[in-house]
Amino acid sequence: MSENVLADKSEDDLWRKYRKTKDPAIRDHLIKKYAPLVKYVAGKVAVGMPHNVEFDDLVGYGVFGLFDAVEKFDPDKHVKFKTYAVTRIRGSIFDELRSIDWVPRSVRQKTREIEETITGVEAQLGRAATDKEIADALHVSVEEFQDLMLKISGTSIMSINDVWHGGEEADKISIVESIESPASLNPEVIVEKDEIKKVIIQAIGDLPEKEKKVLVLYYYEDLTLKEIGEVLEVTESRVSQLHTKAIMRLRTKLLNLKKGIV
Repeated sequence: MSENVLADKSEDDLWRKYRKTKDPAIRDHLIKKYAPLVKYVAGKVAVGMPHNVEFDDLVGYGVFGLFDAVEKFDPDKHVKFKTYAVTRIRGSIFDELRSIDWVPRSVRQKTREIEETITGVEAQLGRAATDKEIADALHVSVEEFQDLMLKISGTSIMSINDVWHGGEEADKISIVESIESPASLNPEVIVEKDEIKKVIIQAIGDLPEKEKKVLVLYYYEDLTLKEIGEVLEVTESRVSQLHTKAIMRLRTKLLNLKKGIV
């Protein structure tokens, strides 16, 4: 089937035909059409990653996710392919990053220490802790604490992709899925995901105002860290710190509540 003929057909027709025939020409057409999604997702993932993680490598990892999405997409599930593909592409990138274990052990240890400190301080205060309160508990200056936030930003991007609802593959959900597309989940599994979604939405609502704004502008409005900095009138590095803290707060809250949900 020629490219011109494929271009004239509706996307629904193409997906249904591909499901039945597995025609390589249709597959190649769909992959070509949605290839820009891979760079889009890789660009989002690249935010906060250390310099030794190359953008081109992230794109390469994501391509496998796009192939997987095209092979497994079911148009009868009433989910847009773009939404489905973004999840698959991102998952493929993070699977590869985990397999190569690029995060130094010292950084993982420091991340756990900060998460535990935030949990302890906020439990004691009964509210979100300030940078100074967290820094005091860690016995470092505010400047040193903010530097730490930049150093561990890559691990926060990893943790936001952790699965928080187990069981069958269709029943899993990550923090980032709930933030990015809370209304686009497969209707067949929404009921099973409702509780974890409620926890995540509530946890976002409990965040300090600037951290909440960073998440909304980054995940809903699709702004870059630089653009968010201009909106909030802070530096790009400060936005990265706020993003990291927001994700850590969400993660620690979920860790505390997870046993009662799964």
